Amino acid sequence: MPELPEITCRAREMSQELVGRTVTAIEVLQPKCLNVPPEEFIESLTGGQVEDVTHHGKWIFVETTKGYLLLNMGMGGEILLVTRKTLPKKRRLVFDLDDGACLSINFWWFGYAHYTPPGAIETHAMTARQGPSALDVTTEELKAMLDGRRGRIKSFLLDQSKIAGIGNAYVHDILFLARLHPLRTINTMSDAEIDALAAAIKDGLQPSVEAGGAFYEVNLYGERGGFTAENLLVGYREGKACPVCGTTIEKLKTGSTASFVCPRCQPLMPN
Repeated sequence: MPELPEITCRAREMSQELVGRTVTAIEVLQPKCLNVPPEEFIESLTGGQVEDVTHHGKWIFVETTKGYLLLNMGMGGEILLVTRKTLPKKRRLVFDLDDGACLSINFWWFGYAHYTPPGAIETHAMTARQGPSALDVTTEELKAMLDGRRGRIKSFLLDQSKIAGIGNAYVHDILFLARLHPLRTINTMSDAEIDALAAAIKDGLQPSVEAGGAFYEVNLYGERGGFTAENLLVGYREGKACPVCGTTIEKLKTGSTASFVCPRCQPLMPN
């Protein structure tokens, strides 16, 4: 599933390539990914010139002169800049552009391609209820967000309405960098630990952004990201040695998801 690093990279690439281009035609092969009928979606965006491409959490915002295209890649997929001659076999949407290029979008499992009219972006419920993007959260903002809470810190980090963009690919290393156990309750955390968590969020996400995202996702040109499994510290490395102390990394059941921790660096309660 693409998370904030991958979405950041795709939005950056799309901004570089699409701004100034005009959508001349749209082909919809998977209507269920839309929030409006296909005819309305096509009519609303066709003829729009791309003015900007930004992102928030796991959503990409394509601003055109006729409104917004909002993309969420769900469990994964591809956004490819191709031509009609080089269209991939698997595609859910195709946006024809005025210079002969095409933007082909494929969802592996599920995803969303939504339309919002100009000036009405705040009415889109799925993006409006997101918390701030993870890389934008300051230490003081994080402290304010955690103040008075009693839940588990991993659940908080994965809640997109609290902080947007973190998922199961990166949360394990974020918690490891902060030396926090995933089942640790927020009300037991010290100010120093929250400081460490704020730094860990950035340190856990930024290397992947700089590498072009995870290796299992491809960029606009079909090239794989440079952040590989070898770049992970503890995530999905059960049975391997902790990179700090050498203790064997363990896999734990934490609610409905699994977690990967170093039992020595991440005790459930601090010493």
